[in-house]
Amino acid sequence: MLKELERIKQEMLNSGYICDDNAATVLFLAQALSKPVLVEGPAGVGKTSIAQAFARMKHTPLVRLQCYEGIDEAKAMYEWNYKKQLLHIQAVANQSLDVTEVEKQIFSQEFLLTRPLLEAITSEEQVCLLIDEIDKVDFEFEAMLLELLSEFQVTLPELGTIKARHTPFVFLTSNATRELSEALKRRCLYLYLDFPSPSVEESILMLRVPGLKQGLARQLTESLRDIRELELKKKPSIAESIDWASALVLMGVTELDRQVIVQTLNVLLKYQEDIDLAKARIPGPPPKESELVQ
Repeated sequence: MLKELERIKQEMLNSGYICDDNAATVLFLAQALSKPVLVEGPAGVGKTSIAQAFARMKHTPLVRLQCYEGIDEAKAMYEWNYKKQLLHIQAVANQSLDVTEVEKQIFSQEFLLTRPLLEAITSEEQVCLLIDEIDKVDFEFEAMLLELLSEFQVTLPELGTIKARHTPFVFLTSNATRELSEALKRRCLYLYLDFPSPSVEESILMLRVPGLKQGLARQLTESLRDIRELELKKKPSIAESIDWASALVLMGVTELDRQVIVQTLNVLLKYQEDIDLAKARIPGPPPKESELVQ
């Protein structure tokens, strides 16, 4: 078991993701038990990235459904090609076909437009299905997912039940903006991701930012820890910390000081009130008035 977890951690690292023991255990069990994984945590902690890295590790295509408020079955599962159906009906209008026969023809695979969920089920090869930001949908949409998450099949009124040709690897992500249903959670393994410790984030920056020196990476992660402890509207994500490190490398910065931090806060923070708060709290000489004017 320990060897298997170490193998997963190494393969995820090779795929560009630093995986701890807890995450490696969940990934191992997800494969062994054929269970979806619900990844929950604050925005920007790498929930989407773990699914992307897992797909790279398994050498499988990634099918992604980006959730949003109001998404429906037609955007997520399937819809019919109505224009093509009408053209077919017109084409056979003069033929002696009964209504039942025409219905069989137009409600067939030929006229079906697959969306991400159905695409993952009907794919000729095993895929990794990412259902991103599931907490943005309503409970009715969650209910639609239950059959897929438990049986890896979907039921279409016109075609019946379609079982997965190959069981997909399924990841759902949630920023925890609302409570998900017990039925959905029951069908998934659960993984909570939080902002990484400075040492782990240092490793992430060293992995993802070419040319970054370890001393600067350590200074960056210590500053990030302090900034994230502030009462911000939006705490900087790991992606933004990578952007920050990349910007400093591009600028030729080798040592992090107050002036450099103030000068580059716009890369890290995206609200003016957050920038002003950070400037006021950064150790060093009091901020000059010119620093507070954008």
